Amino acid sequence: MRFSMKLSHILLATSLLASSQWSVAAALISAKEAALPPAAGALATRGISRGPGIKLASPEADTPVASPFDFKVNFEPRGDAKIDPSSVKVVYMKSPFVDLTPRLKSAISANGIDFAKADVPPGTHTIRVTVKDSEGRETNSVLNLVVNK
Repeated sequence: MRFSMKLSHILLATSLLASSQWSVAAALISAKEAALPPAAGALATRGISRGPGIKLASPEADTPVASPFDFKVNFEPRGDAKIDPSSVKVVYMKSPFVDLTPRLKSAISANGIDFAKADVPPGTHTIRVTVKDSEGRETNSVLNLVVNK
């Protein structure tokens, strides 16, 4: 009895340790969503803006990457303004648009988006990120993710 109880405690501790060290991939874009037709129209963004900066930190833009990967976007406030994390919107540019914001909610902060182990099907995926600062200035940025087969 005592041996089996100790063994079960060891197995439980081992499984907890393993789950804390390795995070499981989380779906950012499903295969069904990737199969939707591309959004119609131009995906242009405005030119020079005083709004916050949006920079894709990982993976490198237009560089093929294997899935799962860490999806990281940095927000850069301008002047004394602060980033409003509740204003962040992330949209997969398909027809119809796919709002990815709820999937990323826990990964969004005033510093940016830090979503570990994003599971994305192979292909080129266009994502629009929108963010506002405390002065109401908005910036949109279109990001391309290229995922290997």
